[in-house]
Amino acid sequence: MEETSKSKRTTIYLDAETHRALKLKAIVAEKSISYLINEAVRHTLAEDAEDLDAFEERAKEPVLDFEEVVRDLRQRGRI
Repeated sequence: MEETSKSKRTTIYLDAETHRALKLKAIVAEKSISYLINEAVRHTLAEDAEDLDAFEERAKEPVLDFEEVVRDLRQRGRI
């Protein structure tokens, strides 16, 4: 998705090496730097959303006491 009229302008600061690598990647991919940054941010946000979903699912799991788990593992010869 290239820039649209709904795009918001922002300023970011990249170190010189990162900027150079991003600029080269944009050239090779025939995409704009803005496009690549937007895609990277979307990817990161999607991962965050997946993590939040996993946390919600795991919230229903019983809470286990660490010491009890270790004792159980020891009793069963696992550690």
